[in-house]
Amino acid sequence: MPTAATTYDLVMLLDPQAEEDARAKIVADTRAAIEAKGELVRHDQWGERPLTYPIQRHASAEYHLMQFHVGDGGLLGDLDHALRITDGLLRFRVVKLKPGVPDAPDMRAGAARRSEAEPSEPAIQTEETPADEPLLAEPA
Repeated sequence: MPTAATTYDLVMLLDPQAEEDARAKIVADTRAAIEAKGELVRHDQWGERPLTYPIQRHASAEYHLMQFHVGDGGLLGDLDHALRITDGLLRFRVVKLKPGVPDAPDMRAGAARRSEAEPSEPAIQTEETPADEPLLAEPA
């Protein structure tokens, strides 16, 4: 019985201050390397997002997620080498996914849904507890 191909995630954080052509070249070269020795399953462009902490004095980065299957064992080493020496790339991480891991969320669709759902007034109206009422109920 054949086993399912192992899926890997590659998350890249690109320098948003780099030229658009340079960022596009990084993404295109990475896609070409994956497609040459494996199978690209998914590529999500999550856009520019704030970083939790500064990286190389940058407060934001352009995020890309690529999911792929490895056909040739040398693909991971080649990707690691190429991405380590690439200018315009703040960080990257390759993670081997365990079987049964759910699909990555669609970050753009989630952001669009959140912005549509935001009401103009707060959704929860709070009432102040009068000073003469206890905050906690007495046990019966």
